[in-house]
Amino acid sequence: MLIEFVFWMALAILVGSFAIYLLFGLLNRLTPRLHRPLLRLIIQHLRAPLRLLGPLLAAKVVADSYPDLTIVAAVNHVIALLLIGAIAWLLIAAVRILRERIMARYDITSPDNLAARKIATQLRVLQRILVILIVFIAAACALMTFDQVKAIGASLLASAGIAGIILGFAAQKSLATFMAGLQIAISQPIRIDDVVIVEGEWGRIEEITLTYVVVRIWDQRRLIVPITYFIEQPFQNWTRVSAELMGTVFLYLDYTVPLDKLRAEQTRLLEQDPNWDGKVNVVQVTDAREHTMEVRLLVSAANSGNLWSLRVALREGMLDYIRREFPDSLPRMRAELRQPDLQAPRSHEA
Repeated sequence: MLIEFVFWMALAILVGSFAIYLLFGLLNRLTPRLHRPLLRLIIQHLRAPLRLLGPLLAAKVVADSYPDLTIVAAVNHVIALLLIGAIAWLLIAAVRILRERIMARYDITSPDNLAARKIATQLRVLQRILVILIVFIAAACALMTFDQVKAIGASLLASAGIAGIILGFAAQKSLATFMAGLQIAISQPIRIDDVVIVEGEWGRIEEITLTYVVVRIWDQRRLIVPITYFIEQPFQNWTRVSAELMGTVFLYLDYTVPLDKLRAEQTRLLEQDPNWDGKVNVVQVTDAREHTMEVRLLVSAANSGNLWSLRVALREGMLDYIRREFPDSLPRMRAELRQPDLQAPRSHEA
């Protein structure tokens, strides 16, 4: 009887594995013909968990056919644990498919990506919450398959109130972090790809988790910030409402520079630069100092990256123009030298 049981178990596992192999082989053939993105996602994410789940289900059917064997109870317990893990794995993969399927409708790389970043942030936080819940429920179900754990659970049920209070105080920091993650997902003071200034560093929001946020600094460093920081501390978000930004270039020039020529040259440079969005083009004198005047060049661009490149190019172009056309208008120190009167005054004789 035992040899027969082992034979049918091995055969069931082979049949289950072969069935999953045939299923995904068929899907691989249909995907190029049907042009269905959903089929690609299913093949990509569900192949591995179903390769485990298929043989387990077949083995479960065989194990239930031999209730009289003493080894069947232990085998069923192992199969139950593996089934719980396989189903949890399958659900996590399904959550990933759902997130990628929704995000396929949005282009986060487009200049006007406010709606896409909003959805991406909410989906990413929601995915992490669902994964934690799936893992927690799967672990609880796995533990409840042990008779000893069931007995302990029944005894602890009476003191659940006291235990909950103790755990609440012990996990106060973790709960605050978790709630901050939920608040970030709902109110969204930050989103994926937002341009922010945190702790004096300029960067973009690269990743948002339930406990921390990764900010990609302009020089490719990564700033890891606790998620509670964005609830409790002030910070700058340059793309909270829109990715469009205005930027300034300051020039310190002599009072003799012709401002009308500067305005004409700035307009010419901006019209040749693809980073300019065609909206803001201003030249203003914002300060008059002892030796120079402060000239502010105000421009705009569709996003922070374009604005940085535009400001750099404009600064270089204007300095080159002034140095070439009005070299005397660059900052200089004035000094007036007077020749002293060498003729001594005549004395009047009495």
